[in-house]
Amino acid sequence: MPKGMGKTVAQNKKANHDYFIEETFEAGIVLQGTEIKSVRNGKVQLRDAFVRIRNNEAWISNMHISPYEQGNRFNHDPIRSRKLLLHKRQINQLIGTIKEQGITIVPIKMYMKDGYAKVLIGIGKGKKNYDKREDLKKKEAKREVERAFKARLRE
Repeated sequence: MPKGMGKTVAQNKKANHDYFIEETFEAGIVLQGTEIKSVRNGKVQLRDAFVRIRNNEAWISNMHISPYEQGNRFNHDPIRSRKLLLHKRQINQLIGTIKEQGITIVPIKMYMKDGYAKVLIGIGKGKKNYDKREDLKKKEAKREVERAFKARLRE
């Protein structure tokens, strides 16, 4: 996780459920017009979003930024592809890793940092159904232990 992460605007909880996140990168994002106002208001959805590399540039697709209410004619298409700002060596590293079978790049969260919108993207390896069930069992066991511990403290 990058240091000094600001206010979280949107989070993709499905990413950690569906993928083993092996490595993360912080990327800037190119927004147009009133999109930054909608981002600051938290009108962003990352659930179905994914990252593609085209012409040695990273693009995020299917990320929904709702139109700004007071934006009138200056609003843009909510689901358009947006360019991610990464260093060339980071893009080359991403290209090298996604050539493997079952590896994809997913956005994990979007946040504000020093007035700029940033996206935390991760290199994810797809989980099988039994991996997902195993994670749910671990999560439930952890909850049970915490409940028992709280009940013990009350006594």
